Amino acid sequence: MARDGDINEPTREFPEYPTGDSRPVRGLLWVLGAAALVVVALLGVQAAGILPDFRNPFAQQQTDRSQPPLLKSIRDLSRYVAAEGNFQVVVDLQKDRRNVPDFLLNERTLFVGAGSVEAYVDFAKIADGAVVVSDDGKSVEIKLPAPQLGETNLDLEKSYVFAEERGLLNRLNDLVAGDPNRQQAVYKLAEDRITTAARDSGLTARAEENTRKMLEGLLRSLGYQKVTVTYTAP
Repeated sequence: MARDGDINEPTREFPEYPTGDSRPVRGLLWVLGAAALVVVALLGVQAAGILPDFRNPFAQQQTDRSQPPLLKSIRDLSRYVAAEGNFQVVVDLQKDRRNVPDFLLNERTLFVGAGSVEAYVDFAKIADGAVVVSDDGKSVEIKLPAPQLGETNLDLEKSYVFAEERGLLNRLNDLVAGDPNRQQAVYKLAEDRITTAARDSGLTARAEENTRKMLEGLLRSLGYQKVTVTYTAP
């Protein structure tokens, strides 16, 4: 029985489905199916090139702000590269302080360096009278400067840092100041090791033999029957 002040609200009647009625489930499936068809249609239209490509607004991008190369010098070369050696060296370089724990102050780098060294004969240094032709024109003697080793070319595409250990203070210093040339000491040590290996590898001897064969084949094709190639002392 309603009291004074009570508001009689109309009674809402909700549809009652019998037990086992699947109409709500079917309606949901129809909605999901229609949404899936819309997505497939949009993807097909986009693949056809009708709609613009929707890109990731947070995609990574790369900007090259490098300055144009500056030509500093030009040098004429008269080298015959007779041999080349390819080397690989593992550098284990550590920098720490005595009586300081490694977890505080330590810098250790395990670097795998790959590089090449050329062995060449500088034809520009051939002295006057170094080429002597016999009176009958059938033999020739050539005296060449000794082969030299070129500069070590460290291939950064094939070189990499295998492992690196840094102490807590080293990491803090990187956050505060940083050192973009921190790996230069490792690169320099790798180049020195490769240069030493090239000197001990017999690369200059191979250059002597290859240069001699090249000149013998060239001069014999010009009609010389005997070709003698010697080298000055290095």
